[in-house]
Amino acid sequence: MKKFHIRKKYSVLIIICLFMVFLNVFSRLCRPFADFYTEKIFPVFSNPISFITGLLPFSVGEILILMGLVLVLVGIPFTVLLLIFGKNFRKKTVSTAGFVILLVFTYILTTETMNCFIMYQCTPFTEKYLKHSEHTESQITELYAVLIEKTNELAEKVNRDDNDCFEFTGDVNTEAKKSMKTAGKTFPQLRGYYPDAKPIIFSYFMSQSHLTGIYFPFSLESNYNDDMCRTNLPETVCHEYSHLKGFIQEDEANFISFYATTQCSNDPDFQYSGYLSALEYVHNEIYNQNISGAFHLTDTVSDKVRRDWFRFMPDNYWEENVEKEVIPTETVSTVSTNAIDTNIKANGRPDGIKSYSLVVELLLDFYYPA
Repeated sequence: MKKFHIRKKYSVLIIICLFMVFLNVFSRLCRPFADFYTEKIFPVFSNPISFITGLLPFSVGEILILMGLVLVLVGIPFTVLLLIFGKNFRKKTVSTAGFVILLVFTYILTTETMNCFIMYQCTPFTEKYLKHSEHTESQITELYAVLIEKTNELAEKVNRDDNDCFEFTGDVNTEAKKSMKTAGKTFPQLRGYYPDAKPIIFSYFMSQSHLTGIYFPFSLESNYNDDMCRTNLPETVCHEYSHLKGFIQEDEANFISFYATTQCSNDPDFQYSGYLSALEYVHNEIYNQNISGAFHLTDTVSDKVRRDWFRFMPDNYWEENVEKEVIPTETVSTVSTNAIDTNIKANGRPDGIKSYSLVVELLLDFYYPA
């Protein structure tokens, strides 16, 4: 009976894993299923789970990751010792270790599939909400000029510190929730409940990974790097909130963040954060494509904006936190970049990590619809 009970537990987990594999394959073959699941089924369980995890002041996802690391660092040596010295119960040790590994794997595969992977197969944002067309160099040049003008204007309205850099003084969660719900009037999938976005305790590791925010599928939380420059905070929170509503593609989350902060908020801090982020992407695209006719516009960027744009971490951040570097930053950054790139490509997006910058196409579709 005991052996049958163990086999039954294994069987249940294996069946769940096989079902998750089926859902992944089926969603790739049937886009209507991915759309239906994301719009109708996902909110039914994601909102209650987000509410429950949102009641806690810390990131549940971060704690789960730490528990996983402890399990690996302690569990493996402990299991090896039991196998060496516990001759009388080696079979039980192997069985228990195997079950724990399968249980953890099943949990990760299930939450990643239902809260992330299926969403990658949805109808692209531009097909659902925007009218796509091919855009000219003159349009991206004009967009660059518009973004510079708006950012220069807002740079004069926001609070600034003693170094004349942007200083965020508002309540990011309250304003972000309000902005996202307003955006939901235009994009219905954004309607519903939003938990507070949470700062990550080990934000230095996020800094090493060059991450401003992160969405945890296994706890349905939006989290942000608490060490980063505050110019990034409003648009980062709105970006991660969009993932909570099933918009998992990074360029789409970037566009939703832009729309929520600039079109749905009356807060100058939020508007500035959104326009500044968009300006950085468009600026990079212009120089990557060598659109020389737009180069002169860079000279019109105000001094205040220049103090804020392309700033990820505060000045002297790395020097002041050097004692926190357990693993070399270059190693962490390389591994993190490759992991994100591989994950995006594995879910059917050949652009990989470059998909973040494809927000420029969505911005052009928004400003210059077909």
